[in-house]
This record gives sequence, C-alpha cells and structure tokens, in this order.
Amino acid sequence: MPGVRGSLFAAAVALCAFTASVAAQNIVERDVRAVPGREVRVGVYTDIRPDCTGGPLPAIRLVTPPAHGSVNVKRGMLKATNIKQCLATEVPALVAFYRASDSYSGADEFLLEVGVAGGRKQLQHFRVSVSSAGGAAGGQGI
Repeated sequence: MPGVRGSLFAAAVALCAFTASVAAQNIVERDVRAVPGREVRVGVYTDIRPDCTGGPLPAIRLVTPPAHGSVNVKRGMLKATNIKQCLATEVPALVAFYRASDSYSGADEFLLEVGVAGGRKQLQHFRVSVSSAGGAAGGQGI
C-alpha cells in the first residue's frame, strides 16, 4: 500500500508545516475580567496613518469561540489624542466585546485572529475570569 503511506506521509508533513506556521505567529496573551450577562470591551482595532487619517480596518476572525459566552465585533469611531504625532484624530475602528452567559461564573477563553495590512496576522488569546463580585465596569481600559 505505498499510495496510502505516501498520502499519510504527505498529510503528516502538511500538519507539521501548519503547526510550525501557527507556532511562528505572534500570539498575544490578554487577561479580562467580566461580569455574568454584561458586555465587556476586550479590544479596539484601528489603523492610524502617519498623516493622522484612518487606514484600512483589520480583518478579525474568531478562531476559537468562548465556551461560556459570546464575542461580538462592532464598528465605531475612535477619538484619540496624543497618539504618535497626532495631537487629535477621529478614525474608524472595530471594537470587540465579550459577554458571559447570565448564570456563568468561572474561567473562559477565546482566540481572535487579527489580520492587518500586508497580510500579517496576529493571534490574541483572551483568558476571561467571570465573577459577579468585583466586576469589570470598563474592560481593560482600552
């Protein structure tokens, strides 16, 4: 059965290449506190050009969804001051929110892939602590 062995070998090589590719990607670890049943902002994604105008928005993909909640991405405008050489600017942005199930308390996690200009991708791993005590009124202050 040389054809089956060859196919298995090719599949194993492809899997190793995929694993190496994922391992080579930049993974950012983020910790978030949340309250059951409430939305918490977990990320703001935009592109501010050197001339203080907005560039193309990144592509955001939910790679691994949370087991005990949901992730929602909304469009908005970011008003920023003193970023890079921009004293004041207003640019389009994408804002990611996490919402834990109403009755859940404990740990949760999810993985986002953020694709920026030039085809570069960054993985962001969110570890969420859901608790009704000491809640997360404003997320991480992002």
